[in-house]
Order: sequence, then structure tokens, then C-alpha cells
Amino acid sequence: MKTLGPMIEKAGGVFLLPVAIAILAFVLIGAPSSWLTLTVAGLSMGLMLFLMASGLSLVFGLMDVLNFGHSAFVSFGAFVAATVLAWLGGWVGADSIFLNALALIAAISAAIVFGAAAGWFFERVIVKPVYKDHLRQILITMGALIVAEQLILATWGGTPTNVPRPQFLEGAIILGGSSLEVYRLFAFIVGVVVYAGIYFLLNKTRIGLLIRAGVENREMVEALGFRIDRLFIGVFMLGSALAAVGGAMWAGYETLITPALGAEMMVIVFIVVIIGGLGSIQGTLLGAIVVALMQNYVGFLAPKLALASNMLLMMAILLWRPSGLAPAVK
Repeated sequence: MKTLGPMIEKAGGVFLLPVAIAILAFVLIGAPSSWLTLTVAGLSMGLMLFLMASGLSLVFGLMDVLNFGHSAFVSFGAFVAATVLAWLGGWVGADSIFLNALALIAAISAAIVFGAAAGWFFERVIVKPVYKDHLRQILITMGALIVAEQLILATWGGTPTNVPRPQFLEGAIILGGSSLEVYRLFAFIVGVVVYAGIYFLLNKTRIGLLIRAGVENREMVEALGFRIDRLFIGVFMLGSALAAVGGAMWAGYETLITPALGAEMMVIVFIVVIIGGLGSIQGTLLGAIVVALMQNYVGFLAPKLALASNMLLMMAILLWRPSGLAPAVK
């Protein structure tokens, strides 16, 4: 890793790591059509992981809160979206892009509203009493995740829930010998748009400036008359809503979900945030893409190592860069 690190830095930094992984995979796979299918699938999966992990990264980077209950919002987003799509089954299966789009917008909007509302409750009731105490944060948010999982089990039952996809997102585009699923391409576009929106909010708006200033010197910003606590509540609600959107997109990706979804995604979400660098949106995007590409390529080349690939990747990256690929600069 000591030899590889300087080579990547000279070539353009850690943001070229996904390119290096893709090139290596192209050589090892040998079949361009299979490589393209795996790469597109990995990028779309990476952007969905980014949606789920970006909220966690935001909350930690701006509020210094280790929220182990974050994946509960992923689960709720998935089940709320699945319920709305089931209610609008006629629109989902209609031979009309307009009705399909309305059903999809309704499902994602419901996930956003529920995620934001749940985030407000979570911050006010569960997280607020344990600010600046990481050990208690871990314990109480883990407990909240277990409670949330039981609430989902009681509401939707333990039977796997089928998630219908809007008709216009079914099928695939054939490019050469590669089959590119329409839903994966759509998920990629949604992830890119959300990333651009978050980046613009934090770096190009007055609200983003106030949030970053509040992190650096809360007392000074409050002395100027701004309510930093309200801004931070907004950040928590935004992070929860992003997780819910990620859950809704993941539900459509999997098409079959269970109450254990949040617990299953918790590990990979934390791996993404740790690899990318705690508190960094750019790092979270990079970590999500690297994790997803590696998982897809290893799953194709060595299926027995697929489950272990993420842990091995995290170990290798942390040995090379202990703070992650692109940690937040404070």
C-alpha cells in the first residue's frame, strides 16, 4: 500500500481510485460486455448507497453525532414507498409514462416526508439528550434501531414485501452485448442529482455557510442572532430524508424487502462512510462507488469472496489512509 499510495496521488489523487479499479477489472474479466454490465450496475448501486450514507455523513460531520439508528430511516423509506406503490398499483402498471411517473413521485415524496418527520422526532427525543457523548449515542441509537425494526415488523408483518416497479422503469437497454437495466440507469441519475443538490446547498448557499460556520464557532454565530439549533435540526431531518429516499430506491432495486433491511444495510453504510472519510460528502460518494464496484467485480470473479470483499477493502484503505479517502477538512 505504501507503493500504491504515491502512484495514485501523482496520477490525480484518490478520486481516480474507481477508475483504477475498473481498469484492473476490465483486464481480469476479459469480456467487455460483461465488464460494462457490471460497471453500470456497480455505479448505480454506488449512487444508491450514497443516498443512504450521505445523511449519516452529514449528521456526523456537522453535528458530531454517531447515529447507529440511521438505517432505520432506510427501512421506513423502503416500506413507505412500497406501500404507496401498492396503493397506486393501477398507475404503476399502466401503459402511461405520466401515470407511472406520478406513482413514483408520490412514493418517493411519501418516503421523504416520513423520513424528515421521523428525523425530527429522533433528534428531539432520542439524540438531543446525548449530544457530545459518543458512547451513549451508540447505545441509545442502536436501541432505537431495534425498536424501529420491531415497529416495522408489527406494521407490515414478517413476510417479505413485494415492491412493484413503475412500468417505464422495467426492461433493459441492449448496448453491444451488454444489458443495462433501465432502473439502474435511473437510480444513477437520481444519485447524481441529489449529490449536486447537497454540494450546492452546503457550498453555494447562505444556509450552507451558516451551518459550516456554526460547526466551527457556534457561539459566535449565535451571538449574531442565528438559531444554530434550528439549523442543526434541519440538517438531521435532511439526513433522515436522504436515507429514506435511498431506502425507497433500494426497495425498487431489490423488489423484495423484509423488516431486517435496515440492520442488513447498516454495516455496508458504515463501511462506505468510514472508507470515504467521516463527515465528507465527496468522500461518501467516492467510498460508495468504490465499495459497489469492488463488490460487483469480486462477486463475478470470485463469488465466495463477495461477502468479505467490503471488509477487506476497508482494511486495505484504512492501512493506506487511516482517516479515509477524502475526510472532511476542519
